[in-house]
Amino acid sequence: MTARTSARPAPPRRQRGGNERLQRHTAVSLRESARQGDRIKGEEWPHDVAIDCGWGRLIFAHTFTDQDSLVEALRAEPAGQRDIAIYVHEPHVMLAKAPQALFLDPSHTYRLQMSAYRPAQRRPKGFAVRRLRTIADAQAVNDIYAARGMVQVDPGFFWTNRMKKHMTFLVAEDMATGKVLAAVTGVDHVNAFKDPENGSSLWSLAVDPQAAYPGIGEAMVRHLAEHFAARGRAYMDLSVMHDNEQAIALYGKLGFQRVPVFAVKIKNTINEKLFAGPPVDENLNPYAMLLVNEARRRGIGVEVLDAEGGFFRLTHGGRSITCRESLSELTTAVAMSRCDDKAVTRRLLEKEGLRVPAQRTAGDTKADIAFLKEHKSIVVKPARGEQGRGISVDVRGVEEMKTAIETARRTCDTVLLEELVQGEDLRLIVIGFKLVAAAVRRPPMVTGTGQHTVEQLIKKLSRRRAAATGGESGIPLDLETERCVSMGGYQLDSILPENETLLVRKTANLHTGGTIHDVTDQLHPALVDAAVKAARAIDIPVVGLDFIVPSPARPDYAIIEANERPGLANHEPQPTAERFIDLLFPQTAIDRWPPKDMR
Repeated sequence: MTARTSARPAPPRRQRGGNERLQRHTAVSLRESARQGDRIKGEEWPHDVAIDCGWGRLIFAHTFTDQDSLVEALRAEPAGQRDIAIYVHEPHVMLAKAPQALFLDPSHTYRLQMSAYRPAQRRPKGFAVRRLRTIADAQAVNDIYAARGMVQVDPGFFWTNRMKKHMTFLVAEDMATGKVLAAVTGVDHVNAFKDPENGSSLWSLAVDPQAAYPGIGEAMVRHLAEHFAARGRAYMDLSVMHDNEQAIALYGKLGFQRVPVFAVKIKNTINEKLFAGPPVDENLNPYAMLLVNEARRRGIGVEVLDAEGGFFRLTHGGRSITCRESLSELTTAVAMSRCDDKAVTRRLLEKEGLRVPAQRTAGDTKADIAFLKEHKSIVVKPARGEQGRGISVDVRGVEEMKTAIETARRTCDTVLLEELVQGEDLRLIVIGFKLVAAAVRRPPMVTGTGQHTVEQLIKKLSRRRAAATGGESGIPLDLETERCVSMGGYQLDSILPENETLLVRKTANLHTGGTIHDVTDQLHPALVDAAVKAARAIDIPVVGLDFIVPSPARPDYAIIEANERPGLANHEPQPTAERFIDLLFPQTAIDRWPPKDMR
């Protein structure tokens, strides 16, 4: 998103150099600012320009004749929107007029002079950038916004405004699947408000965090820049959070230069993280930070006890509760021990009439082989453990089973052999014995380029997964990965043909590179009932239950295990953090939960 200080309206002129423009930006006086309004009025240029972008309005501050009107325009922000006043002259004066309502956006603005832009030497592979064309494109863009924690937009907005001259909507499309992988919005300042400086700007750049191809963000920026260059625009602005080092490095690579310009926003719940101050402790992992930030938003006191371990204490109204991520003092030691031992979990659920896969404890070689022959394909896993450690899936041979048992024993002395139930890996989050979120977890796979080895592709995907999850997700290059690659007919040093996909792990665990996809709205009521019944059988207030299902929309299932400390940060846009804090401090709850169709 972009921002820039007041620009003095003037007749069209040749493009000035960057240093000259920066000097002019910082030298505009109150007298010149007052004259600016008179010139706009005299030349009948647009006044009080605000462009609806779907997620909120772009308020072009330098088209307003006085700051009182500008402040009132921001105060009129619709509920659920995120308005931005850009190109604000003297933002300190504007903030002084409404210090409780406004704040200065903590972003840097970068400008690309079209005269200095150089196109890429190579075209991206695997995807193409094009204009938004269909309502399905619009819905896909909205889904990416949701995955990135951005304000969502009515798909109809994109559809209605796709042909407007002052707005450009671009998407990146996977050439193999047709899936929309990224989106960006461009604003043409000349068509928006007759900008005398002949400018343009980039907004709402968002890439699907689970996209398989590298370089998508760069391709989107380049395509939009070349689009505006073809229109004859002199420059393109964009704004980026001051601490987004990865994005800033990309913009520097493309030739953008930082300019001293600003944006002002209204204080609302969407913007809260921008004006509420720094996090309590930056070393907290994403799972703990999600809950700490939700507590701070409600005015609940936070004390970090051990950042590395994710321990913190929440205090409000005389009530104090210690947590380790989503595990709190409300979960008893008995409930925790039931989840910790997978064999105990299975017996409890089976006793309640819930469907669980066949299982035995490894140790008797003859019996183990008989179990394998009976089920043909099994899962070998440690009886205790988390984050997918020591688990081997789709084990079919005797020697393969023996190796998997030894691998599992490195995590826990007791090893379980379990019937492999075919289907999708479904994680259900139950809080306070109400279902809050459901997501399908899929194992990691790489897509060939015809140039990179399987190992190189795995490393690239692992880096992208780590970046998208704050370092929580990555694909280990271990014996299990080698086994899965071999089952696909390749070795780590093989060149994977272009556009061919290869499954590199059988487990869908997020910590070993899996991806997660929200399906809460698709869930069959029978699965909701089974999840709540399982939580009550274990008697645990917060739990993540792993189901194997043919489809989230069907009633068939098998429950694999229960996790007493589920990662609640993996289930956006579902309100997992809100429901967790509601459970701990019900007096701070804002809305009602759950909807009528969830129990």
